Amino acid sequence: MSSAITIYTDGSARGNPGPGGYGAILIFGTYRKEMSQGYKLTTNNRMELLAVIVALETLKRNDIPVKIYSDSKYVVDAVEKGWLNNWVRTAFKGGKKNKDLWMRYFNLSKKINIQFHWVKGHADNPLNNRCDVLATMAADNGPHLVDEGYEQLNNDLLL
Repeated sequence: MSSAITIYTDGSARGNPGPGGYGAILIFGTYRKEMSQGYKLTTNNRMELLAVIVALETLKRNDIPVKIYSDSKYVVDAVEKGWLNNWVRTAFKGGKKNKDLWMRYFNLSKKINIQFHWVKGHADNPLNNRCDVLATMAADNGPHLVDEGYEQLNNDLLL
């Protein structure tokens, strides 16, 4: 059996903002699970990050290392280059976006050994390409949930 859980993720938004979705594939040994969900109004970066979060929240154990493959420089660089730690330390000063999702991820990352790997999107990686299909199908076809974090932030800006 594999010594790590492998997760592939992708996010999509039709318009930015617009209808969006995420796709994720979790692999451990011979076990494979595909996940996706659509949202009425969101952004691509939120869906890229939400794909990672939902996949991690699905895990039943947190004592097995996790390798995450994503084509999102936004997500991979924020974690691997330490930007997220700085954002948390400075309480997201300067208007850093997606604080709600980043804090969800940050809390998960304290409990799980996570290593990110960037993959080129829409290239030769069949699992990344499958996640793209899952994400775009969810964005296009739903059913669509409300991205409460995104809509709440934008409602607050209008008050």
